Amino acid sequence: MMLVAAMLLIIAALFRWRENGWGAVAWLAMVVAMTAIRLPHATRNRSNRVVTVRKGRDEVLLLIGMFATMMLLPLLHLATGLFAFADYRLPDWATAVGALALLPMLWLFWRSHADLGRNWSPGLEVRDGHDLVTGGVYARWRHPMYVAIWLAVLVQPLLIHNGVGGMLAIPAFAAMWWLRVPQEEAMLRERFGEAYDAYCARVGRLWPRVRS
Repeated sequence: MMLVAAMLLIIAALFRWRENGWGAVAWLAMVVAMTAIRLPHATRNRSNRVVTVRKGRDEVLLLIGMFATMMLLPLLHLATGLFAFADYRLPDWATAVGALALLPMLWLFWRSHADLGRNWSPGLEVRDGHDLVTGGVYARWRHPMYVAIWLAVLVQPLLIHNGVGGMLAIPAFAAMWWLRVPQEEAMLRERFGEAYDAYCARVGRLWPRVRS
């Protein structure tokens, strides 16, 4: 039902592409691509046997905030012009920079899901037989999926020229980053112990570490 509603909003937004600008069309393509990347993993991994889960009120509120600011509010604005009072204008070159940044972002989003495989879940969970993934893009970043999402939220206001539909995703994801990542790492440290400590010592969270 949620996917159907999202598709209807996307179609309505495409009819308003002249009002929204071509950057908004690039953003809509990003949403479709990210959904296509994630949906097969989410469907397959529902069958995982979860042995540890941490889903408190903070986690639920963070996920709701991310969904609202990264998808719901932008789609509502693009489909209806609901938040037109918060519109702003950017030069075409800024929009072009945002559109070009989608290419490495989508590649990293896809690759990080593919490298995690059955170990990925949308929440703070550890499955039965969970592996510590240190290869692929995880050999360079501890959190490449979050790096991809950081890129997505930072370019969102370059593509959607609106303070509500474009900019709110940045503080929402910043809150998720600062609150969720330490919990996620603590859970992995509890699961893998010294192996995870050694991995953290050689691989940075957001930035690859320079090796001598």
